[in-house]
Amino acid sequence: MSGGAMSGGDKSAPIKMLHDRVLVEVDKEAGERRSTGGIVIPATAAMGARRLAWSRVIAVGPHARSVEVGDRVLFDPEDKAEVEVHGEVYVVMRERDVHAVAAERLEGGSTGLYL
Repeated sequence: MSGGAMSGGDKSAPIKMLHDRVLVEVDKEAGERRSTGGIVIPATAAMGARRLAWSRVIAVGPHARSVEVGDRVLFDPEDKAEVEVHGEVYVVMRERDVHAVAAERLEGGSTGLYL
């Protein structure tokens, strides 16, 4: 899967993300949370505010500037397009829909916050 390509729906053809598209794997445990008291909160429980989710980047298009394969990204799971490849569910989004990037390579850099 180097270079942002992975095997796709056609088992003999690889998938290459185009433009600024980002492919992330769906975190299987992201839907269910546990409170500080140990109570399990299911994904279907309605919360007052929208909750963002973290996922790992699997592939990126050639015009993605701030996101690389292996990074963890923060995005709004309500604004997502899901795709299934070989029985695994992934999310496709534009780089502009990513709210934050967490990666070792960013260590020592600025936070991006203007204070």
